[in-house]
Amino acid sequence: MNVASNRSIKGKLMFDEPMSKHTSWRLGGPADRYYIPVDLVDLQYFLAGLEQDIDILWIGLGSNLLVRDGGFRGQVIAPLNSLKEIRLQPDGLLYVESGTSCAKLAKFCQKQGLDGADFFAGIPGTIGGALAMNAGAFGGETWSMVEQVVMIDRAGNLVERSPAEFEVDYRHVGLPQQEWFAAARFRLAARAPGVPSNIRHLLQQRNATQPIGLPSCGSVFKNPEGKHAAQLIEAAGLKGYCLGSACVSEKHANFIISNSDTTASDVEALIGHIRDTIASQFGVSLEAEVRIVGEAL
Repeated sequence: MNVASNRSIKGKLMFDEPMSKHTSWRLGGPADRYYIPVDLVDLQYFLAGLEQDIDILWIGLGSNLLVRDGGFRGQVIAPLNSLKEIRLQPDGLLYVESGTSCAKLAKFCQKQGLDGADFFAGIPGTIGGALAMNAGAFGGETWSMVEQVVMIDRAGNLVERSPAEFEVDYRHVGLPQQEWFAAARFRLAARAPGVPSNIRHLLQQRNATQPIGLPSCGSVFKNPEGKHAAQLIEAAGLKGYCLGSACVSEKHANFIISNSDTTASDVEALIGHIRDTIASQFGVSLEAEVRIVGEAL
């Protein structure tokens, strides 16, 4: 669908919006501009009228994201709870817009008797973010069930693409330039009769092993091939280690916890210290899952 920019937008546009209100670490300086669309069509019109030279940052639940203390010089787009349509199509595919939370998708599939989506209950983000990084949990990965995606480009046009058009790897997806995920179509099998959902068990497992309820971004580092980042960090003696008021979780060493005194620079410095320590002690290069954006103070 092609759009023109001659229609008024209907969403909410804010200026100098503190990103600490929108990230799971509760950190980050102000974004120059922050837009919440009312739906996908409104987002198309907003993008069609946006200046071509402004940087764009998409945000869902704000996990897996560190915004530096100086904030973000550009336009933030926040589709959470606005791009939220989720429905079964007549052809059996499941259509899900990118602002839908992963937890909501898991519950929808549970109610519809669809199998294979329980792992989404353990991902603290939106479908857009899950698609962008091939998010996974409990052995499941997002792109294992993707049949088609709907991209939105810089001009607000929608483009349908197949998985074959993307470079998909562990916690990485190569994206076309100036295109972002608007929606996806998933193919899921029907759950076998009498087989219960595994969501409750998976959430109990997550709560028992991760610092749920404390400010974090989820897992900070990708697991190196054949290894676990948390085990390496714990073996290096860094469990509970703090820089400033950013601390490695005592419960799960691949989580960094913040509090009301923590700055984004504390977290970024701790990420660097962990990476350097693991490289020095074990010769392993840890790659961060978390995306770091914005300007330092």
